Parts: sequence; structure tokens; C-alpha cells
Amino acid sequence: MRTRFAEEKDLPAMAEIERRCFHTPWSEESLREDLTGNPLSVYMVLETENGDVAGYMSLWKILDEGHINNVAVLPEYRRRGGASDMLKFMLKYSQRSGISSHTLEVRVSNEGAIGLYGKFGFKEAGVRKGYYEDNGEDALIMWRNHEG
Repeated sequence: MRTRFAEEKDLPAMAEIERRCFHTPWSEESLREDLTGNPLSVYMVLETENGDVAGYMSLWKILDEGHINNVAVLPEYRRRGGASDMLKFMLKYSQRSGISSHTLEVRVSNEGAIGLYGKFGFKEAGVRKGYYEDNGEDALIMWRNHEG
């Protein structure tokens, strides 16, 4: 699998990933507006050997900070290093783009994602109580500062 910047043609696949991976998915139209109309947004996709989109990641570049909005990989492609590959791609992009720190929110129950982010230098920085609308779950706020 490889990671590349997302294109408008990837939107149907990204919307399907949203539906399959999240309790409150972004619509295809919301993704389209963000991808094509938001100058702060950067999207990347995880592409399989046969060209299918197996995952995607989105980032908003706000001054020198990167806010990671979504990281999603289809269930059948998980545990193969795809999310790590997308994070590595995003960090290389960030370094070239002058982003010196990153933040994200993650469900407190999502131990796999918390562990993955920890491997990339993200540290727990706080909790947003009742952040997730679908069930009122808290979100763990994580930050990563550029090292070196």
C-alpha cells in the first residue's frame, strides 16, 4: 500500500470509509467542501496495490499547527501499517510546510489509536468531556511538538 495526496475522484471512497468507520460520519458533500473549498485542509489517502482507497487522513494547517481531523482505515485493511504510513506521510508534509506541532482528539476508549499516536510522539494534554455527540464519550486531547 502507498500513501498519496487525495484527489476529488477519491471522495466516494472516502465517504464510504467514513460510513464504515465512524458513528457520526462526514457526508460526501462535507468532505468535498473541505477537500476542495478549504485552503487550510490537506487530505491523504491510503491506496492498495490495485488502486482502491483503503483509508484516509485529513489535516488542517492553522498557522504553524496541524489539527488532525480524521484518520480512518477500512476494517479489512487494519493492522497492516496503513495508519502509520499515513502519519509518516503527513509528518513529512508538515515538516516541509512549516508545521511545528500537531493536535488531535481521540475517543478515550480507542486504545489502539492512542497507542499509535503515542508511537509518533503524541502526548496526552487533556480531556474534552462529552465531546462525542453519538454517546457522550470523552475525547482525549493529544499534542505532538516537532522534535529536532
